[in-house]
Amino acid sequence: MAYRSSICRKRRLLKIFGSQLKSWEIEQTHMRFLDSFKRTPTLRLKALRESPGLTQEIIDNPQKSIGPIEKGFDAFEEMRHRFLSFKKDKYLENLEHYQTLARGQAPKFMVIACADSRVCPSSILGFQPGEAFVVRNVANLVPPHENGPTETNAALEFAVNSLEVENILVVGHSCCGGIHALMSMQDEMSSSSSFIKSWVVVGKAARLRTIAAVSDLNLDQQCRHCEKESINRSLLNLLTYPWIEDRVEKGMLSLHGGYYDFADCTFEKWTLDCKGCRPKVAGEYSIKNREFWS
Repeated sequence: MAYRSSICRKRRLLKIFGSQLKSWEIEQTHMRFLDSFKRTPTLRLKALRESPGLTQEIIDNPQKSIGPIEKGFDAFEEMRHRFLSFKKDKYLENLEHYQTLARGQAPKFMVIACADSRVCPSSILGFQPGEAFVVRNVANLVPPHENGPTETNAALEFAVNSLEVENILVVGHSCCGGIHALMSMQDEMSSSSSFIKSWVVVGKAARLRTIAAVSDLNLDQQCRHCEKESINRSLLNLLTYPWIEDRVEKGMLSLHGGYYDFADCTFEKWTLDCKGCRPKVAGEYSIKNREFWS
């Protein structure tokens, strides 16, 4: 009854104020009533399952909530409809699952991926909410422990020590701008006012190994080589964190690499063979369980 009354009041407000009542005000009213249902779970479940309410009304009758769109806000209007579609088609259809996630998370994977807009781990690998703890940065780099605090190793600390993930997957990709910046640097040790250069220098070991291995190739080919080499260097850098090394040695954590080529939509996956690694010897590592998905 309370929810139905809210709809009646909304319609009276629309009749009195017409188009002056903006859609966001209606949604705020809707959210306040939904919030009141948190104290009565049975009523909330019944209301959300039987009648999506304003969400359904907005989707079915967009003219009731969409006023004149100011120039430049079209993208957010599209985003809004995507959100409402997500709520109707996924959230409400899997309400119990999302309520379970609201109480906590227990992902099996941590994914470190590039911030590139073309490389979304959830879209590429099909991760669903609650399955992967994801951090993204330029060129999907993992700095060594001795480099000090960064957003990436703060996420690592939380994922490994608090969430106790069982797998860390570092995902690189083709045509990576961060790796191109790394390979284009003339002197990686020189000071720079560029935030990008100051960050990608984390991958200097991969750059040096690439130059030593394929210096006769052109820059684009060197970058492709380095895109994969930097993934393995990041996997080795993970072992410089004592709490990661400890869990790996106990068999509680595995380290994996992945490479997504979006030009032909292929994916390579491999696992770092930690028993075969000798991190104290520069540049040495071995991998296992290599697969190519196409």
